[in-house]
Amino acid sequence: MGLAIIAGMRPGEILGLTWKHIGPDYADIRQRVYKGQIDRPKTVQSIRRAALSQGLITALEQWKVASLDVNPEDWVFPSELGTPLSRDNVLRRSISPRLKTVGLAWVNFQVMRRTHSTLMNNMGVEGKLVADQLGHSLDVNQNVYTKSPVERRKAIVDQLERSLVDVNGVQRSTDWKQFR
Repeated sequence: MGLAIIAGMRPGEILGLTWKHIGPDYADIRQRVYKGQIDRPKTVQSIRRAALSQGLITALEQWKVASLDVNPEDWVFPSELGTPLSRDNVLRRSISPRLKTVGLAWVNFQVMRRTHSTLMNNMGVEGKLVADQLGHSLDVNQNVYTKSPVERRKAIVDQLERSLVDVNGVQRSTDWKQFR
């Protein structure tokens, strides 16, 4: 889940990682697993180096040590047969049961990526940085993935209302006819 929420990676990108794709502070996205097939990411923008947080790097290092005798060509998250895992199986068997215990059974990988985008936006991170991390254009990131919370929208409409009322609480003279 961390690679999806913190790094904003797609499930096929996560499951398509081999150890040679893990750099000192990034995941080199060059392939993906899509419908059980290994192929290229869906767009040129999707081929990228996704930055990894220190916590993700540490978790991957621990996973590598626990995996024993790892080769650069080995999958980071292999099945019992040594093939890439299936996105749906990972979600159904490993992730959804954990999310269900905290009342988030409805969460899927798409929600995790949108969460990444929205949280980064709420932190004031430049949209282009978020788009590059996700492997999107700025337009897709801002118009499809990023959701503005109602609390922030409420704050701006309150600010607008305050700008229309003077310090004594009297409505400023506004020609409301102009808004028809």
